[in-house]
Amino acid sequence: MVGFVGRAGELAALERHLGWVRDGRGDQRGRALLLRGRRRVGKSRLVDVFCQRAGVPHVVHQATRGEDPGRERARFLAEVRRSSLPDTALLAGVTRVDDWDTALRQLAAVLPDDAPSVVVLDELPWMLEGDPVLEGTLQTVWDRVLSRKPVLLVFIGSDLAMMERLSAYGRPFHQRGVEMVLSPLSPREVRAMTGLSAADAFDAHLITGGLPLVCQEWREGESRGAFLARALEDPTSPLLVSGERMLAAEFPTTLQARQVLSVVGSGERTFGTIAAAAGSAGRPLPPGSLNPALRTLADKRLVAVDTPLSSRPGDRDRRYRVADPYLRFWLAFLGDGIPDVERGRGRVVAERIERGWASWRGRAIEPVVRDALGRLLPDERWPEAREVGGWWPRTNNPEVDLVGADRPAPARRICFVGSIKWQDNAPFDRRALAALARDALAVPGADGDTPLVAVARGEVTVDGLAATYGPEALLEAWDRPVSSG
Repeated sequence: MVGFVGRAGELAALERHLGWVRDGRGDQRGRALLLRGRRRVGKSRLVDVFCQRAGVPHVVHQATRGEDPGRERARFLAEVRRSSLPDTALLAGVTRVDDWDTALRQLAAVLPDDAPSVVVLDELPWMLEGDPVLEGTLQTVWDRVLSRKPVLLVFIGSDLAMMERLSAYGRPFHQRGVEMVLSPLSPREVRAMTGLSAADAFDAHLITGGLPLVCQEWREGESRGAFLARALEDPTSPLLVSGERMLAAEFPTTLQARQVLSVVGSGERTFGTIAAAAGSAGRPLPPGSLNPALRTLADKRLVAVDTPLSSRPGDRDRRYRVADPYLRFWLAFLGDGIPDVERGRGRVVAERIERGWASWRGRAIEPVVRDALGRLLPDERWPEAREVGGWWPRTNNPEVDLVGADRPAPARRICFVGSIKWQDNAPFDRRALAALARDALAVPGADGDTPLVAVARGEVTVDGLAATYGPEALLEAWDRPVSSG
C-alpha cells in the first residue's frame, strides 16, 4: 500500500491487540491501547487502514482542537450513529448530552457483546484540553462498563508528553492501557521507499525525517537535487506545508517557545547563544523566559538536550538541537523560503540549500549515527558499550563526534572514541586519524590505549582503527530492536 512501506509490523501489532480481545485472553474482555507518535508520522492513517482490514464494527472520532466540549460530544455521538457499530438506532434521538460520562455510556450501549469491535479517539490530548474531567471519566467508564465489552479502545495522540503521562503512576488511567509508539520511517525504510543507495537514503532521511507523506513524494531513484527542485516548484508540496502544520498544531498561542525553536533550528546550540539570538533590542532573552520555553520544547520532544559523555558529569555543558530531522531541515532552509516558492522562485531556495548542504548535513547526521550505533551495540567487540554520545568542553574545542561508554555520564569506562566524516568524495584518511587521536586524549576517561572508530560516508583509507562503519553497516541498525541494556 502506498505510504505504508515499513508499516507491516505496526499493522501486525494492532492485529495482535485485536486478537487478544477476540480470544478473550484477559480477565477483562476489552483492551485499551495508547498510541503516540510525532505529528505527520501517519498514526491516523495507520489506524484507518487497520480498521478497514480488520473487518469488525468500528468507529473513529477525530477531535478538533479548541472545540467547545458540548459540540465535541455532539460530534462524537454523530460519529457513533454513522458508524458500523450495531444497534446505532438506539441513539437516533440522542444528539447532545451534558457530560462525557453519559456520552461514553451511550457508546457502550451500542457496542456488541458477542463480537469484537474497535473504538478510536484520535487526538485525545485535544479532548482533554477542552475538558480536563474527561481523563477521570474515561477511567470510571472503562472500569465499570467499556472493559466488560470485547472492544479495542484506541487513544491516539501527538502530544508525546501528555500521552506518556496518561498512564503514569497516580493518573486515573495508570495500568489500564498498553502503550504503542509509532516512529517515523527509519533510514532503512526510507531507502526501501525511495530506491536510493545507502548513503543517499541517509540524505533523504535527513530531508524528510521519515515522514510518510513526504517520503512518498520522492520518486524511485531520484537524486536529492532533483527531488528538491521538483518539490520547491509547488507551494502545496508536503515537503513545505508539513512544517507549517506541525508548528501551528504545537504552538497555537505559545509564540515565545516557537521563536526559541526557530533560533535552535537556525544552528544555535548553547543556552547563551540561544538567549542572545532570541532576545531583542540587543538584549538576550532572560533566563526566566528562556528556561520555561526550553522546558516546553523538551516536553513536546521538539528539542533534544545533549550532554557530553565522559567519565565526568556533563550537565553544565548542555547543547540543544531540534529533535526531528525533517523539522530541523525545514527550519534551516524552508520556513524562510516559502515566500520565494509562492512567487515561483523555488530555484532560489534550492540554490540556498545546495550552498549550505554540506555544512548542515555534517552536523545533522551526528544524532542519526549515534542512534544507529546505539542500536548496534553492545556487540562482541564492545560488550560493555551501552551508551553512545559525543563530547565537548565548555569552550567547544575540541569537539569529539563519538564516545562509547558503559553508562551515561559520569561513565565508569570509555569503550571507544570516534569521528564522523560524512562528506562526498572525501575519504577518512591519515590526517583525519591523526586529528581523532589527538582529540581523543582530551576526553575525560580516555587515554592513548582507547580504541578509535571512524564513521564515513566514503572510503576509509587508513589503518589503525578498531572499527569502521559506512552507510550500509549503519543501515543494519534498523534490522534489529534497540538493546534494552
